[in-house]
Amino acid sequence: MAKKRRMFDINMPEELPVAAPEVQVPTQAPAPRRGPMATAISEAANSTRQRQEVEAQIRAENDALAHEHVRLKGLGLVMELVPLNAISTSKLTRDRAKGPDLELAELKGSIADIGLSNPIRLEARSDGLYELIQGFRRLSAYRELFENTGDERFQAIPAVVTEPGDKLEDLYRRMVDENLVRKDISFAEMAKLALEYANDPQTDESDADKAVATLFKSAGYQKRSYIRNFIRLVRALDGSLKYMPEIPRALGLSLAALIEADAVVADKISLALNTNPGRTAAEELEILRSFVKEDAPAKVTAAKTSARPAPSKTSFALPMANGAAKCTAAQGKLEIKLDRDFSNIDQARLEQAIRQMLEALE
Repeated sequence: MAKKRRMFDINMPEELPVAAPEVQVPTQAPAPRRGPMATAISEAANSTRQRQEVEAQIRAENDALAHEHVRLKGLGLVMELVPLNAISTSKLTRDRAKGPDLELAELKGSIADIGLSNPIRLEARSDGLYELIQGFRRLSAYRELFENTGDERFQAIPAVVTEPGDKLEDLYRRMVDENLVRKDISFAEMAKLALEYANDPQTDESDADKAVATLFKSAGYQKRSYIRNFIRLVRALDGSLKYMPEIPRALGLSLAALIEADAVVADKISLALNTNPGRTAAEELEILRSFVKEDAPAKVTAAKTSARPAPSKTSFALPMANGAAKCTAAQGKLEIKLDRDFSNIDQARLEQAIRQMLEALE
């Protein structure tokens, strides 16, 4: 008897089918695709933003450079070309004597060959022009070169320009110190400058001897003493001397001593000079030396016949925080004794203190 088939029997296959891959359902909908117009607008916006960032960076760098330029210019470290016709030489009295400069031709030749290695110094004026502070000979050389050659190279001169505001005394000091460094300015020219500085109504000093301390602070004490002696000579013979810068130091000091001892000597020297108006520099020096030679025997006789008193001496004590300072003052000598090791003091500080003390005693 046949086996009865069940209605709900299911025939299972011998091998199970491979399961379909799992479909990943995105959690967010994909971004809609942008059209070409939107892409172009976005790229243009990005480019504009980048360009603005670059421009802002360039402006910041330019501002920094401009501030640095102003700072360096204020310090006198920026050089520029200034037209010759924009430069005035009227503010300061020059420490160079007026007259022909025998060395100017050499300077002009050097400038024509290799240019100007050291720029002049100017001060800006409110009217757009400039006042000369340093470099009178260099400016004179440029002006003569341009006048003689017409070469455009010499129409403007390299210069360091500073803004106005420095005191007149400081401007004079810069001019003086430059020539002191070069060591080619005479004692007569320095004395002449001190006299004119004292006579200038715009300066604060009317005493020529005190003007020496103001103008020639960087010079040594002995040098300032020589300048003061030459002041007497220049004051007495300025109208008669033609070659004042040529007077040597020793001759000038001897003449100054003669004039101080006897004021009539100045009149005699002026008369001897004026009787030879066409004299050369050598002839003028010979006339001046003749008065020193004539006076030499009288000075020797006076030294033998007159007994010079012994130099006086002054001693005193000053109470200080660390003890009494014993001071001794004599001819050519000033001694200070104090229970302190002065070798431990910074040399620059010690020099400044002694300089201030000596200047206060002048």
